[in-house]
Amino acid sequence: MIKENVRGLLQELPAHVELVAAAKARTAEEILEAIEAGVKIIGENYVQEAQRAFEVIGSRAKWHFIGHLQKNKVKKAVKLFDMIETVDSKGLAVEIDKICAQENKVMQVLVEINSGREKQKFGVMPEEAEGLIKELSRLRNISIMGLMAMGPYAGEPELTRPYFVETKKTFDNIKALNLPGVEMKYLSMGMTNSYRIAIEEGANVVRIGSKIFGEREEK
Repeated sequence: MIKENVRGLLQELPAHVELVAAAKARTAEEILEAIEAGVKIIGENYVQEAQRAFEVIGSRAKWHFIGHLQKNKVKKAVKLFDMIETVDSKGLAVEIDKICAQENKVMQVLVEINSGREKQKFGVMPEEAEGLIKELSRLRNISIMGLMAMGPYAGEPELTRPYFVETKKTFDNIKALNLPGVEMKYLSMGMTNSYRIAIEEGANVVRIGSKIFGEREEK
């Protein structure tokens, strides 16, 4: 089933949109099946889980961190991941930069936007993104590649549209600044229930889990 799901998605997605298979709580076997069907990027929410999967899969796919990264997990994350999509503070960015310098690595990162302005969610407010990115652009061992947004979880996909619109506006404003060391290539928005609307509003990376792997069993 996973293979059919992946193939259907890859046929549906426009050529310029990259698919991240959100693999939270999935087994290495399930992830491998998705890779065999054409998935090139695996998204993981937890460093520990990613480590277990990575031991089996290795570099058959690229690895993106898409969960909230705690500073004490940065060292492991830097070794495992090709991109960290959820940088939401200067403190976290400085820690990633420091560890990357030790590892002789430049980490691609996206800055996470709290487009719904939800107190319980991570991410910077849209109006604070520019200031943060200007500060982070001075760090030598991270490369800012764009923005990522979660958006509030809304049962009705159409309700997500205003949040995607605002994030795209923020993305375009920052891109227009042509800041040195800031590429603004990727806009990662949209999940299983909202990816079509996210693409309509400018996303070129979508993070899809249950449409690939089926619904997660509640533990």
